[in-house]
Amino acid sequence: MFKLLKKTFAVCMIGFGLGMLFVLLLPICGWLFIIGVIVIIVGLIWLSC
Repeated sequence: MFKLLKKTFAVCMIGFGLGMLFVLLLPICGWLFIIGVIVIIVGLIWLSC
């Protein structure tokens, strides 16, 4: 049960990061872009555990 919840949370993090990137690529803001990339990377790492 916890493993399923963990994977769901990781996928949500990846989706949130991608959403941030797509929204924020219109007005290019460097630090917000970096935060989006970090969220995606953390989600992928969490998913692979």
